[in-house]
Amino acid sequence: MPKYLLRLLSLNFILAAIPVISIGLISYYIAAGDIENKVKEGNMQVLLQTQMRVEQSLKTLELTSLQYVNSPLVLSSLNEALTADDFLKLRDLSRGLYNLQTFTPIREAYLVNLNMDWLMSFAIFHKLSTSPDRDLFLSYAKHPNSLFWLTENPKTASDAGADPNGTAGMDGDSAVEDTSSPKSIRMVYKIPVVSATNQPKGLLIVEILNSQIKTLLSSNTNLGDVYVLDRNGQNFLYEDSQADPNQQIYTMVSEKVHQNNDESGFVNAVINHKEMGISYRLSPYNGWTYVSAVSIEDITKQSKKIAWVTFFVCTIIFALVALFAFYGTRRMYSPIKRLFEFTKDIEVEGQQHKDELVSIEQRFRTLFSTEKKLQEQVQGQFSQLTEFFVLKLFTGQISDKDFAYRAQLYGFPAEWKRLGVLAVQIDTLQETRYQEHDKELLLFAINNIVGELVPQGERFSPVLLDQSQVTLLVCQTDDEAELKAHFFQTAELIKQKVREFLQLRVSIGISRPFEKASASVHAYGECLEALKCRMSLGNDIIVHYEDIDAGKKDLEVTVYTQLKLLEDQLINALKLGDMERVDLVFEKYISAIVEKDIHFNEYPVLMMQLISKAFQLVQEQGGAVKKVLGDKATVDYFLKLNTLEDIIKWFKKTLFEPIIGFLNHQAESQYVNIANQMVKLVHEKYDQDISLEACASTLNFHPVYLSRVFKKEMGINFSEYLADYRMNMAKTWLENTNLKVSEIAEKLNYTNTTAFIRTFRKIVGMTPGQYREQHNKEG
Repeated sequence: MPKYLLRLLSLNFILAAIPVISIGLISYYIAAGDIENKVKEGNMQVLLQTQMRVEQSLKTLELTSLQYVNSPLVLSSLNEALTADDFLKLRDLSRGLYNLQTFTPIREAYLVNLNMDWLMSFAIFHKLSTSPDRDLFLSYAKHPNSLFWLTENPKTASDAGADPNGTAGMDGDSAVEDTSSPKSIRMVYKIPVVSATNQPKGLLIVEILNSQIKTLLSSNTNLGDVYVLDRNGQNFLYEDSQADPNQQIYTMVSEKVHQNNDESGFVNAVINHKEMGISYRLSPYNGWTYVSAVSIEDITKQSKKIAWVTFFVCTIIFALVALFAFYGTRRMYSPIKRLFEFTKDIEVEGQQHKDELVSIEQRFRTLFSTEKKLQEQVQGQFSQLTEFFVLKLFTGQISDKDFAYRAQLYGFPAEWKRLGVLAVQIDTLQETRYQEHDKELLLFAINNIVGELVPQGERFSPVLLDQSQVTLLVCQTDDEAELKAHFFQTAELIKQKVREFLQLRVSIGISRPFEKASASVHAYGECLEALKCRMSLGNDIIVHYEDIDAGKKDLEVTVYTQLKLLEDQLINALKLGDMERVDLVFEKYISAIVEKDIHFNEYPVLMMQLISKAFQLVQEQGGAVKKVLGDKATVDYFLKLNTLEDIIKWFKKTLFEPIIGFLNHQAESQYVNIANQMVKLVHEKYDQDISLEACASTLNFHPVYLSRVFKKEMGINFSEYLADYRMNMAKTWLENTNLKVSEIAEKLNYTNTTAFIRTFRKIVGMTPGQYREQHNKEG
């Protein structure tokens, strides 16, 4: 056997064996690893979905309960000592409790009035002091948070002590379990939710059966079982009287989460002599841990099947390849030898290899490498050059003479009767699966779609310009109706395919037909002008430039006057914190713009004044615009909005709501400070001629404003507080000194002793002399 043939045969056997064995081993390990990773990912997805489902239900209940406890009905009832005779009031309160059932099945709910000593639930109403759960409810009132969860049935107040270091939404410490009834968890809301003191007036307590939570857990036989652990590492949903067989899993996960600070992960462990794969996630919402456990044997069962299948397939492939290599090598040798002789005249850089096959390869590489590189360079540069040429055309940098030469060089259409430009823009990425950073990639995809849809002979190279996809179309007709119909059909086809392939809504602007290619820059401007119609017509439209009314450039003076008046009303409503008034005036503001038939180009110009006033209002109150309103509250972001719907939403969500919240917070802080200063003035100058006007002069506020603030914070009028304080001082002097009544009246700045006695009797219930006589008798 010739030496080269033997070497070629040996080489073919080696080349056949290495890939087959390598592919088999790699395929097995990749498949086995992918299966295990898929199971881990599947378990983690199950946990995430379970966590989201449970927390959504709990958050819905929290929100519904918050609306109930903040309702005027509940807040007013906290100050009323209700009895069973108050049927209408109790009926309304009971109806509110039952309405909590709308979102989450509830076992029981309690509305507790701590100050007025009454309690009501779904079925009963009685005195809190007679309730067997009185101590338990009082212990809830001592919890430092306004909202907290308890995961077990507490038996007594001492057993149900809440975690003093817990946070709102966290479960409390474990309590003595009530085995006589189904297990449940409790949600406790303090009333009022935001209080100036730590002692609440009332409580709302809602019980949810653990079985209701269990129905929200996912159970998939392929991905194992799902458990939920509380902060103590206990499965509070387990209701069997026997010991939980999975306690070892809970203990291990609890150590990972609480000792190692691992919020999520996957770990292999041997549980009950069985190797298990355990996934876990710690919820930051309520401190619960979601756990999924699946047998490793189940995970690797498919891997073993894949191993045997891979082995048999690779064996068969290797046998076939070896047989083919044996017979094929003999037949391959003769043509290789002839090819070697045929290519011996090709010069190779460096020394030629002694191996004939390698020598042939060197010769062919030398022959084709230069040509291949040249073709690749030309093709890559050609595509870039054509796009660059079209971009220069749309930016007005190409003359008609230069265009004719370049168009012929690049293979563009050389003859036409009319040209037209289509500009495609993405309307919005809201409510789609895309994010803002995907926009450039989406435009690139749209550009490729246009290149595939429009035949090459009917267009120039599609390009991306700013935030638009732009195409220059070629038509062989002069008829205006046919041109308009052709442009519209092309645009409709593009819009339809973009929606089909990308699930994306776009709008397309169409220019007027033109003849000279140098007019493309003006046609592109017409497309952008047409696309601005989205401001009044909405998204997902196709607009011809000749169909828009671009003549209205001057606005009437009456429009400016009306809008300025509405802007002032909006700012005043914002200052008052009246969101309903803000929405009403803003609706009139938008209607004034739309109904006056103002051109859509003027919308941003008109609204810029309102934006400026809103920013100024925040700054006047000592706030930073970016800190109060967020990153979206910028003029640049506003100018990118394309539809009236987006503009309205931007104003309400980005400007009005944050401003009202900021102003309300500022006002509340200011009210407390002003009231404290007025009280201090009373204590310091009670023996002088002090009045509301004097306080207003000292504090630089209007008396009416000070009166309203003092009444709101102190609960009584300023004059009443001043009189009460003076009478308390009078009682002290009557008890501890021998001052005459007239002297006390003079010290309290009463010029008329009779007026002092009348005021004292009105507040204390007796004259100063009677009060002193009564105090002396008691002493």
